[in-house]
Amino acid sequence: MNALAKAFEQLPGISRGIYTPTDFEAVRRIVHQTAGIVLIPGKAMLVYSRLAPLVRNTGSGTFAAYVKRIEVDEAERRRAVCALTTNHTFFFREEHHFDHLARVVRPGLLRQANSGNPVRIWSAGCSSGEETWSIAMTVLGSDRSIGRRIVAQDVVLLATDLADHALAAARAARYRSDALDAVPPELRRLWIEEGGGDAIISDEARALVRFKTLNLLGDWPMRRSFDVIFCRNVMIYFDQPTKERLVHRFARQLVPGGHLYIGHSERVTGPANAMLTQVGPTIYQKGAA
Repeated sequence: MNALAKAFEQLPGISRGIYTPTDFEAVRRIVHQTAGIVLIPGKAMLVYSRLAPLVRNTGSGTFAAYVKRIEVDEAERRRAVCALTTNHTFFFREEHHFDHLARVVRPGLLRQANSGNPVRIWSAGCSSGEETWSIAMTVLGSDRSIGRRIVAQDVVLLATDLADHALAAARAARYRSDALDAVPPELRRLWIEEGGGDAIISDEARALVRFKTLNLLGDWPMRRSFDVIFCRNVMIYFDQPTKERLVHRFARQLVPGGHLYIGHSERVTGPANAMLTQVGPTIYQKGAA
């Protein structure tokens, strides 16, 4: 018995008339082609639990019928892919990245902005916004007057994700106060408004950010290069060729001397190796022109 057959043997109470290994394989193929996500046989139950509501809501009746629908209906296919994405994140995750951003990178970005030049940062795969707001607060820093001057300059933080529900949460910029324990106290005091157990990201931090829906495997409409790119714990869902193509695209999208931050279990391999030098734990810098 292969791994997929074994996985289906362990699915409790699910009729084979509703959901079969063939359906899983079809969903796996579509999701990989659309978003680069690799679904292993052990994800058979996850696929069922995430897509069953969509099967019901569309009146498809069975997964086989739903598969036929998403093969031709682009909007529904996107809903299916979004339902299967994982959006687990938290503020100041992998704290050493934000320490490096603050100590090593931010001074140069401020000089650049003070000289009247644009500063561009990208949070790629921003999920529900915790990473994005952690970047924004780090860039604004612990001096309110400097932070407000940054907001008035040409400094933009682009935050993108494939999942509409994640982007909606990020845009709302509202979290439970107990989710903010990792935020440095001075940044929390300056750039977060709290009350009644809720926390709202300040207007200054929100002014830096532009949210956009983007599939990292698709076309990138951005015309400018970036000084900093964060793409963390996204590539763990991709196969190796997809990872290498994506990192190479990130490297090409960076300005000379720009920095790329990736997840703790991710590595730079393939063509990007010739363009990026590791300067810290999962921190890479593009060579000068």
